[in-house]
Amino acid sequence: MTPGLTPVGAPEGAPTASSHPTPAHAVAKASGVTFDPALPYRLHPKVALRPERFGALAYSYATRRLSLLKDLDLVTVVRALGDAPSAGDALAAVPAAKRPAVERALARLVETGFVQPR
Repeated sequence: MTPGLTPVGAPEGAPTASSHPTPAHAVAKASGVTFDPALPYRLHPKVALRPERFGALAYSYATRRLSLLKDLDLVTVVRALGDAPSAGDALAAVPAAKRPAVERALARLVETGFVQPR
């Protein structure tokens, strides 16, 4: 959505989209799982990652969904999740300036079931 626009069908006076990024913990929880960087996670066992120049393709054999991981740091974090004590530990290798964006992307992968708690 374009910053500053109200979604179609939203009531008059509804909040508009902001240029400020949404914190990872505020991402909608479609999977019923809330992302918490202090907890351990892993790539869902029915998800395959295929390396690409831009990052990776993630395919869920359970849901037949495809997701593009368009950042090499995100791919590195997702691959490290299974061995890291927590998601926060896996995120520690990401440069501080990029960490919020990678954390939001990771929260979205949890929301959509590509990544799950251990």
